Amino acid sequence: MTVYLLAGGGTAGHVNPLLAVADCIRSREPESTVLVLGTREGLEARLVPDRGYELLTIPRLPFPRRANRAAARFAPDFRRTVATIAGILRDRNVDAVVGFGGYAAAPAYLAARSTRTPLMLHEANAKPGLANRLGARITPHVGVAFPNTPLRRATVVGMPLRSEITRLDREAMRAEALAFFGLSPERRTLLVTGGSTGARRLNGTVGTSAAAVVAAGFQVLHIVGGKQEFEPPVLEHYAMLRYCDRMDLAFAAADFAVSRAGAATLSELTALGIPAAYVPYPVGNGEQRYNAVSVLAADGGILVEDAAFTPSWVERELVPLLGDEQRLERMAAGAASVGVRDGDARMTDLIQRGLADRAPR
Repeated sequence: MTVYLLAGGGTAGHVNPLLAVADCIRSREPESTVLVLGTREGLEARLVPDRGYELLTIPRLPFPRRANRAAARFAPDFRRTVATIAGILRDRNVDAVVGFGGYAAAPAYLAARSTRTPLMLHEANAKPGLANRLGARITPHVGVAFPNTPLRRATVVGMPLRSEITRLDREAMRAEALAFFGLSPERRTLLVTGGSTGARRLNGTVGTSAAAVVAAGFQVLHIVGGKQEFEPPVLEHYAMLRYCDRMDLAFAAADFAVSRAGAATLSELTALGIPAAYVPYPVGNGEQRYNAVSVLAADGGILVEDAAFTPSWVERELVPLLGDEQRLERMAAGAASVGVRDGDARMTDLIQRGLADRAPR
C-alpha cells in the first residue's frame, strides 16, 4: 500500500486537478491512501471532504509583497509550517508528495526535500506560479498542462479534468443538453462563460450583441456568473443562467464559445474540440494569454483583448466567423488536436515513475 499526500488548493484551478488525480490514483490503487494538504480557507475545505478524502490543514501563509509586520512574521511561521508537514510525512508514512500549487504547496515541497520523500508536481498554467517554480528546482518529476510552460525538465501531461468532462460524448448528449437549457435543436449554439464569478466585459458586450448573433442564425447560452449584476436582453433564442452546475451539458450544447482563457476552461474546451474566442483576463500576471498559445497556433481559437471585446468587434469579427461553417469545422479540429482528455492518467503515470525512481531514505 502506498500513502500519497497531495498538496495544493485555494482556488478551483488548484483543487480540481488535484481531485482528478486523487480519483485516478484511487481507481488504480484502491488499497492505497490519499491524503490532501490544504488550508481551512480554500475551496479544498469543502470539496476535498465531499469527495471522500482526508484533509489535513495548515495555516494560510501568503508570500509577503512588502515590508511590514506580516513580512516579519512570515519566515518563522513558514519554518514552523514546514516542520509540521515534515512531521506529518513521518507520522503518516507518506511515500510521495504531489503538489499542485497554491498556499499549501511550497512548504510541502520543502518538507518533502527535508525528509527525502519523493516529490512530483503539476503546473496548470503556462506561466507557472511561485510555489511550482520553487518545486521544479527540487524534483525532476514535473507535469505541465501546456507545452510552453517554462519549467525545467517538464513533461506535458495536460490538465487533469473532471470525469464528467473526460467521459462526455457531446454528440450523444446534444439533444438532452439542448432540452435541458430550453434551446432549439434547429440552431447552433454560442456558449458564453466568464467562469463561476462571471466577467463584466463579456457579459456587457454579449448582452448588447446577442441580437446580432441570433440574427446570424445562432442561439446564445449565456452563463453570467454568480457575482455579476446583469440585466439580460429580452430576446428569443437567448438563454441566461447565473450559474451552471451542469457544464457537461453546456459543452454538449455548444458549437462555439466565448470565454476567458483560464487553464481549466481552456483545457476543457480543447479536450472536447470546441472552438472559441478567448478574452484573457486583463488583471494579474498575464498567464491567460500564455495559456492560449498552443490552441491559437493550431487555429483552434482566436484571441481578443479584453478592451477590444466590444459590440462592434462582435458584429465585425465574430458574427461573420459564426456564419463560416467550414472555418468552424477547421477550428474544432484544431482545438481537438491540442486537447488532452487523459491528463489525470498521464499525471498519475508520472507520479508512479517518480516513485519507481526514488532513492532509499
